Amino acid sequence: MTSLLQLAAEKKSADVTDWAARAGWVVGLLLFVALVYWLMREGWKWRGTLQGDLPPLPVVPDDAAPARLELTGRYHGSTTAGQWLDRIVAHGLGTRSRVELTLTDAGLAVVRPGAADFFVPAGQLREARLDKGIAGKVLAEGGLLIVTWEHGGKRLDSGFRSDHAAEQAQWVKAINNMIDTTSTTEGTAR
Repeated sequence: MTSLLQLAAEKKSADVTDWAARAGWVVGLLLFVALVYWLMREGWKWRGTLQGDLPPLPVVPDDAAPARLELTGRYHGSTTAGQWLDRIVAHGLGTRSRVELTLTDAGLAVVRPGAADFFVPAGQLREARLDKGIAGKVLAEGGLLIVTWEHGGKRLDSGFRSDHAAEQAQWVKAINNMIDTTSTTEGTAR
């Protein structure tokens, strides 16, 4: 019994932390994170290279026609039409940003602070709809305004989210009416 009391009464020193091993693990983890980031960046650049056949985007014309509709919100990216996970990154189309959309008789002006602006002529608009997702962004059903357009012989879907979600249905109706009017006018001219 006394030997147990003696053992309990003895003072023990605390275990010493092995700082070299701990520093090695931290450095290893930081190198791993840097490698993963670098690989993601290279993958993004490679995707842009593969999509290099996409011609440069039309610029927003200086002579602005009167606006039919205006919207502020978020641009969530563009994908190949019908393939909501096939993100297009060429010419900055994969860069998320704030957006100011303006629909005119000439087409759709997409002004993105901090990213490249572009213009979709009315003759290249194909469809507008409300959907729930696009590459990297999924919302409730009808949460995204998806505009399908053609550029360089390729159909693209671009996803937008308005700051006032209730106005998105109005945009779908206006764009689809404009497409119907444009296709009827082109059909009559032939």
